[in-house]
Amino acid sequence: MLILSPNTEITALVKTGFKNILLFLIFLIFNNILAHLSAQNLPENKGVNTTVQKKDTVVVKKESLEAVVETKADNIRNDIPKKMTFLKKKAQVKYQDMQIDADYISIDWDKSLIFARGELDSLGRIKTPAIATQAGKKYEYDEFTYNIKTKQAIALNARTEESEGVIVAEKTKKYNDSVFFMRRGMYTTDEYFIKKKDTTADYYLLAPNIKLIKGEKKSQVITGPIQMYIEQVPTPLIMPFAILPFSDKRSAGILIPSFGEREDVGFYLNGLGYYQPIGEHFDLKLLTDIYTKGSWNVRPEVNYRKSYRYSGNFSADVGTTVRGIKGLSDYQKSGTYRIAWRHQQDTKANPFLTFSASVDVVSQKFYNNTVNNNYAFNQHNLNAQQNSSVSMTKRFLTLPVTITGSMSYSQNFSTGLSDLKLPVMNVAINQFYLFKPKTGVRQGLLENITVNTGLNFNNYVQTDAGELFKQPMWDKLQTGLKNNISLGTNTTLAKYFTFSISANIDNALTTKTLTRFYNPLDNKVEDVLNKKIAGYSSFSTSASLQTVLYGMLNFKKGSTIQAIRHMVTPQIGFSYAPDFSAASFGYYKNYYNDRGEMTQYSIFDRGIVGSPSSHLVQAMTISIGNNLEMKVNSKKDSTGVKKLKIFETLNFNTSYNFAAPSHKWSMFQFSGQTTLFEKLNINSSLTLEPYQILFAPGENTGIRTENFGHFSVQGFNAQLSYPLSSELFKGKEKTDLAKKYPTKGEIRNENYYFDDDHYSRFEQPWTLNVNAQYSYTKSLTRFGNKMASVGLDGNIKLTPYWNLNGNLYYDVVTKEIANTRIGISRDQRSFTINFNWIPFGQYKVYDFFIGIKANILRDALKYKDNSITQPNAPF
Repeated sequence: MLILSPNTEITALVKTGFKNILLFLIFLIFNNILAHLSAQNLPENKGVNTTVQKKDTVVVKKESLEAVVETKADNIRNDIPKKMTFLKKKAQVKYQDMQIDADYISIDWDKSLIFARGELDSLGRIKTPAIATQAGKKYEYDEFTYNIKTKQAIALNARTEESEGVIVAEKTKKYNDSVFFMRRGMYTTDEYFIKKKDTTADYYLLAPNIKLIKGEKKSQVITGPIQMYIEQVPTPLIMPFAILPFSDKRSAGILIPSFGEREDVGFYLNGLGYYQPIGEHFDLKLLTDIYTKGSWNVRPEVNYRKSYRYSGNFSADVGTTVRGIKGLSDYQKSGTYRIAWRHQQDTKANPFLTFSASVDVVSQKFYNNTVNNNYAFNQHNLNAQQNSSVSMTKRFLTLPVTITGSMSYSQNFSTGLSDLKLPVMNVAINQFYLFKPKTGVRQGLLENITVNTGLNFNNYVQTDAGELFKQPMWDKLQTGLKNNISLGTNTTLAKYFTFSISANIDNALTTKTLTRFYNPLDNKVEDVLNKKIAGYSSFSTSASLQTVLYGMLNFKKGSTIQAIRHMVTPQIGFSYAPDFSAASFGYYKNYYNDRGEMTQYSIFDRGIVGSPSSHLVQAMTISIGNNLEMKVNSKKDSTGVKKLKIFETLNFNTSYNFAAPSHKWSMFQFSGQTTLFEKLNINSSLTLEPYQILFAPGENTGIRTENFGHFSVQGFNAQLSYPLSSELFKGKEKTDLAKKYPTKGEIRNENYYFDDDHYSRFEQPWTLNVNAQYSYTKSLTRFGNKMASVGLDGNIKLTPYWNLNGNLYYDVVTKEIANTRIGISRDQRSFTINFNWIPFGQYKVYDFFIGIKANILRDALKYKDNSITQPNAPF
């Protein structure tokens, strides 16, 4: 047993206590250091590298993560036991290409979760959203939870901008960097909503479930049932699914129709269909029109385009029109078709070889029976004739020759006959001078002789639809070959006169000749076309002398009118053509008519090469052109003088044939054109018969006598047009809204000015075109025919966003409204609403449609569009 003295025990106790205190202090210091380390330094990590970059920034690198996590905030707090970090006020977290900015962020290092929340207001609502940026793409959220390891996320009230629009969803799950799932999401292209100028979109598409697939070059949204809302009001536009492609490339999808009502066929959906791109240069539209009374129409359309080469489309209309009630007398059912092809070559593609096509073949009563309302709104239903043509032109670099080959087809809806030219070839030689001058300056008649010549090969037949491309049509087909040579020259005589002379030679061959005879059994004249090759040559020449005379009438100084100038262009000429009806030529034959009179006819009548002249022509031609202008004082003009046109043109022409056995004078023709008051445009023509016409009692057809000087009106035509606009009536009182109404506001990027009563003031521009036409034709009839109509075509902006337009035509003779259309359009922020109505005529129809302005939805909701020019075709 060891017994220590008191002094020894005290010393040992002191030493032991000192060691304990020292260990305790070391422990406190070590613990304090641990407390200042980031909670990212978890116990299970063997390697730790901690670096403090800024006062409020901590960067921690961990072996279990793929990159450095950076945090920053005004207030940072670490909870070591819970392994949490809390960031408040201007909080930010960066990890790889992901950056999160929010008012509040918490990090659970044990679960590798980041939670971010936007700034709250006094009522606990989000006033500033949290923002996540990844790969340059910006996303906004109320709340956001992100897993650092799996890179998956869940967000509330997420806002994602894609292409021209924005998607806002109540709940969004980020499956990976490419796939997002959204619940109750809305999509809109409203620019004000996107730029946060408005908290409510003027329209949006709402779907309960949305899948967003993102790619490097293409993204798309796939939804379940989707409905369109306008100003938060649900519309009938509901689709079972939708595909929104966010790409510069065209995409397939469903096309939404327009709807309305037409009196004869009922309610309808127009333009319901599907759009499908085909490769890089083609696309396909398949549209259908459906009517409640049983009518239908299918409209396939193929568009094609190759930049700097060519563009065009194929289209068709095939359908059935049903009118009336089956079983009743007014029931009608008819089939219609239309086939069209348009092709246009770029002028830069090949200047030496060009090709174009404009083919439009329709059934005989297509425009009167089609259920496609576009033809009614565009007034194609008034067409009396339909023309189609295909042509190719070849030019040469070194040869002065142009070769044109063409085919044409013309349908006459009045007669039911069609004209077919297949094929036609024209070889034209460029104009050249017969005698080239040695000095380079052409002088005199010989050196100014020009030659124009060419060769025309033509095949022509007139037939009806039942004979088209059948044997009866080929039997009636005519083939012709014609050559024309034109010579012309001119020179100046006595300084003031221009002398011109010309000659024309025609050479023709044809495969059909005519035999005409009177059939006494049927009491009618019959024509028989013979399969026989025949030809002719004809010749004509003319000469003319022309000058210009000026007359000036000056007024006294101080008068409003300074001067009136009259310019007269008189011309006198002489023309000669031989009589090719002589028996020696063999071009003309005779037959006895129903009265036993010998009547002459040409064997080339009803042919495609024409007939040579049947009588001797030795005619003097007279024409006089007039131009009358007035010079007046004007304070509005900078020069102080203004020219007014009294008559821009006032022409007269007639002829006197010395060789004619009777009626040597031809009709006296007058024509004029002028513009009054700088706006009223007038075009008119007048035809006078110089010989007296006598009518037998009870006869409505007169006989032309030799009694010269009894002039009678045989034809008169006048057309007037006057464009009116709001600018014409402003004059000196043009309102400067900025000066008159100092209070200024802005709505939808438009300036509004307000008066003292706080009513908005804005311009209301309008235009109104007034058209009037009158024509009278008499010929040898007693009473003649009259036609008169008045038309109005106008447009007015009721407000900066409401527009009213339309036209009205009234037949003064029949006292009926010939054609009327009324249109109303509303310009919304991101879409337009149009309403068109035809209240009178055969097609009483109204049509309503919505047109989205954004390219991404333009094809989906606009009734008619050329999709190949649009990068996207949604839905």
